[in-house]
Amino acid sequence: MTGPPVGTATVEPQASTVADSAPPAVRRRRRVRPWLFLLPLILINLFVVIGPSIATVYYSMTNWTGIGSAKFIGFANYRRAFDDPNVRQALLHNLIWFALFLTVPMALGLFGAYLLSQIRRYQILFRTIFFIPYVTASVVNAAVWQNILNPTNGIGVALGHLGIPGIGHVSFFGSPSWALYAVNFVVDWHWWGFLAVIFLAAMQGIDPSLYEAARVDGAGRWRQFRHITIPGIQPTLVFLALMTIVWSLKVFDYIYIITNGGPGGASQVVSTLMYNEAFTQFNAGYAAAIGLSMSFFIVIVLIGYFYLRKRGSKI
Repeated sequence: MTGPPVGTATVEPQASTVADSAPPAVRRRRRVRPWLFLLPLILINLFVVIGPSIATVYYSMTNWTGIGSAKFIGFANYRRAFDDPNVRQALLHNLIWFALFLTVPMALGLFGAYLLSQIRRYQILFRTIFFIPYVTASVVNAAVWQNILNPTNGIGVALGHLGIPGIGHVSFFGSPSWALYAVNFVVDWHWWGFLAVIFLAAMQGIDPSLYEAARVDGAGRWRQFRHITIPGIQPTLVFLALMTIVWSLKVFDYIYIITNGGPGGASQVVSTLMYNEAFTQFNAGYAAAIGLSMSFFIVIVLIGYFYLRKRGSKI
């Protein structure tokens, strides 16, 4: 019995060669089979995403109450939205919210994750505590903070009884000057713990030898954080920044639950304005135009994200 000569290797047939030698009917089935698995997902997207999106584009160019027939009016709703002072005010509030929501929770999340990465005992306990506000229902969180910041029997009154003045009898959610910032504080508290847990997971993937080499070279904690931690978690940082931006642009639940855009529109954002126009004023066509106008800002954000991601991959 003879085998192949010593020093020679047997050549296995290439997979592509085997596939090309299959009958045409088999090759067609192989090409079609993946699409059959994707078909249910494609149909669901056509039914619940693409179809309503096309309908929204159409209704944004109609005078429609949300019930009955719609009258086509072209781009009149968009012109109205461009000249509407309520839309401009809501968009300004969205920009303020965007600035606060992007900076405060991200900074707190990075700081909390870095501090948590320095300890070994009870780390799981702290991670659980940080994560609890995020997994708690928005209605529950809103109700808790409405009681805490209640102007008659909240924490401010309790601190006043202890001789610590300042916020007693202050209606944070009922003041035109404070309402938007008070709700933003609640949402920051809800969001930053989630960021801290994700940042911590990313930090734990950094090679510890980099920190040891930095300490040998005399680098302090700040220089280690700046030159090792931040570059090491850059993909996670960019992704969570995108998530935070998207959440800031589509904020709705906390504002609607706590203030409903009040008092006097002081905490009104585009999403709550759109909801009130559609379901309170019965201007569904106009609300659709406002929503589509807001989508242009989201497209700009996505373009910026992919640009930063592409640039970061070249660094």
